[in-house]
Amino acid sequence: MSAADHLPERVTLPSLREAVQGCRGCALHLRATQAVFGEGRAQARVMMVGEQPGDEEDVAGRPFVGPAGRLLDALMEAAGLPRDQVYVTNAVKHFKWTPRGKKRLHQKPSVSEVTACRPWLEAELAAVKPAVLVVLGATAAQSLLGRAFRVTRARGALFASPWAPQTLATVHPSSLLRIPDADERRAARDDFVRDLAVVAGALSAAGASAHR
Repeated sequence: MSAADHLPERVTLPSLREAVQGCRGCALHLRATQAVFGEGRAQARVMMVGEQPGDEEDVAGRPFVGPAGRLLDALMEAAGLPRDQVYVTNAVKHFKWTPRGKKRLHQKPSVSEVTACRPWLEAELAAVKPAVLVVLGATAAQSLLGRAFRVTRARGALFASPWAPQTLATVHPSSLLRIPDADERRAARDDFVRDLAVVAGALSAAGASAHR
């Protein structure tokens, strides 16, 4: 199974956002409230890719509106990365979860589910054409850069990829929320801001070059 059979003939962000609600490319749609597509301007210079929508995103139908998304917004601001220049999305468009009492807890998507959903992500990349691609966490990185890719080895450095002139890998902001020690959590957030500052610097340099 794959999402490829559900893509619209004309690939635009509005047509993709409408078509994704009918996607039956894997079984995740059976338990999700709705598909959660990416959000941002079609001309966004940065595209950030996370793993999958969470509980709040599944209900709202919007990406990165839960705790991790709110933290991401705050850390982007701290890094000087304008939110209006960033398109945010996920490698998987449906929420995968397991029940625990009345709560729905996140479950990591399988390789086959990530692979099945990849046509949507490829279509978003083709529509946005970002100058900088930021992959947040292992699932997003391995979806686009191969299963051998390790965020820990390449983190924070810009490199060219098939998807964007400049690509950067870092951790997913949800991982920062799970650090119990306050000092370690603060240090991890500082590291994340430094990664985003690299992206902000790349955009500034590209802008300066374009106006010479």
